[in-house]
Amino acid sequence: MRLKDIDIYLKDGKMGVDIPRGYGGTPFCIIYGAGKARIVELPVHGETKLVTHQGKVRRVKFDEGEEF
Repeated sequence: MRLKDIDIYLKDGKMGVDIPRGYGGTPFCIIYGAGKARIVELPVHGETKLVTHQGKVRRVKFDEGEEF
């Protein structure tokens, strides 16, 4: 599974996140909803789409490719 749960800290309208090891040099996205946060590494070549329905994240779709 690409999405990994992470701990978040909410205080005074601010969010704090401890980034897991391995995400230092790669692009990533943090998705927050319903009191939970998840992190996902973005593909080198491709698109990542967040699908929402009625104000909730329902799905994350990846469309990847390679240049040649």
